[in-house]
Amino acid sequence: MQTIRGFRDILPEQIRLWQKVENLAVDLFTAFGYEEIRIPILEKTGLFARSIGETTDIVEKEMYTFDDRNGDKLTLRPEATASICRAYIQHKMYATEPVRKFYMTGPMFRRERPQKGRYRQFYQIDAEVFGLDAAYVDCELIFLLNELFQRLGLSGLTAHINSLGCPECRPRFTRALLDFLEARKQDLCDICTRRMDRNPLRVLDCKVQTCQTALTGAPATVDYLCPACEDHFKTVKTTLEKQGVDFSVDKSLVRGLDYYTRTAWEIQTTSLGAQSAVAGGGRYDGLVKELGGPDTPAIGFAIGFDRLVEIMEQLTPASAPPGPDLFIVALGDPAMELAYHLCCDLNQAGIRTDTDFRGKSLKALMKRADKLNARYVLIAGQAELAENALILRNMQTKEQVSIPMDGLRRKIETLLKNK
Repeated sequence: MQTIRGFRDILPEQIRLWQKVENLAVDLFTAFGYEEIRIPILEKTGLFARSIGETTDIVEKEMYTFDDRNGDKLTLRPEATASICRAYIQHKMYATEPVRKFYMTGPMFRRERPQKGRYRQFYQIDAEVFGLDAAYVDCELIFLLNELFQRLGLSGLTAHINSLGCPECRPRFTRALLDFLEARKQDLCDICTRRMDRNPLRVLDCKVQTCQTALTGAPATVDYLCPACEDHFKTVKTTLEKQGVDFSVDKSLVRGLDYYTRTAWEIQTTSLGAQSAVAGGGRYDGLVKELGGPDTPAIGFAIGFDRLVEIMEQLTPASAPPGPDLFIVALGDPAMELAYHLCCDLNQAGIRTDTDFRGKSLKALMKRADKLNARYVLIAGQAELAENALILRNMQTKEQVSIPMDGLRRKIETLLKNK
C-alpha cells in the first residue's frame, strides 16, 4: 500500500523542523495578542463557493467535494479564512468582543497537479483579525510575517503589496479592464473569456502563458482607487517604510480569491537564490457580511508551511535529534523490571529516560545508548543488583559513579538535574 498521489507522510526525522517553525510562530502570535482557533476539516460546500468565488480555480477545478449519505455537499477545506469567518459568525463572537485576533495551523486540501513543493494535502499557518479597518492592522500583519521569517533565518525578504480597491472604486476599474480585455479577447484562454463576463478580475490571476502575455499593459487597480482607499494604501506604505520593512508595490498582484479588498500582499524570499513566495494575505472587509454576519472589517494571511520547511531544509544542516538524558542498560529479567519502573518514574519527573527490553548484551546496549546520543547510562546487571548499587556513566567524560539503590530515583534526579 502506498500514499495517495499528492499526499505524503511527514516522518519523525522531518518533524523537528516543523515543530521549530510552529513554536516560533506561536510565540510570536501570542506576543502580538493572537489566540489559537481550531476549525473542522470538512465544511458545507456552499461556504467556500460563496466566499472564495464560483469563478476561481479553487472552486471550479481544485476542491475535494462529495455528497454525504443524506445528500449534503461537503468539501475538504481548501483554505482557512472562510471557516474562521463562519466560526466568528456562528458563535456570535462579534456580540461579546467584535475585535478578535486568531491563528491556526493545519492541513488544507486542493486537487492541484502534484509537483515539487506542492501537495494535495498541504499545510498552512493562518492568522486573521476581525473588527479593525485601520491601515495599521495591515502593516502589523506584514511586519509580523517579516519578523517571523527573519527569526527563522530567511533572507532577502520583500513584501509585494497592492491595493485592490473597494466596492466604491472597483466598478470604474472593472470597466477599464473589460475594455482592455475585449480588445484582446482572441488571445485569452477559454476559461478567461468566460470569466470576463462573470468576474474579470480573475483573468488577471490566470497562469496560462498566452493570457499573461495578452495582459501586458492591463489597467491596474491601484490607479483607480477612491480617495479613502488611496489614503489607506498611503498609510500602509508610509508605515512599512518607517518600520524598515522592505516592500515593493506590485500593480499586477491580485489574490486568487474573490473576497479580497484593499491591501493584498505576498512575501517573497531570495534565500535560495531565485525569488520564492512563502506567504500571502490581504483585507476582506465584506466577507463577514457576505456570509450572514454583521458588517465587520477583517484581514488575514496564510503561510505555505510545506514550502517554508522546504526552504529551511536547504538552509539548515540536518542535526541529530536530542538524545535521552538517561539510558538504562538492563541485563536480565530482574533488571528489566527495575528499568521499566524507573523509566516511568524518571520520565514522569521530566528526565527523558529510555531502555531496551530485547535482552541484548552489555556491548550491544552500550552501542544502542551511544547511537541514541544518551547523556548518561545507568548499568543494572546481576553483579550491580547483588551489590545493591548501580553504575552511572557519563557518556561524554566516561566518568562512572556507583549509586546505592536505596532512594535511587531521588539520587538520579538530583545528579542529572544539577548537570
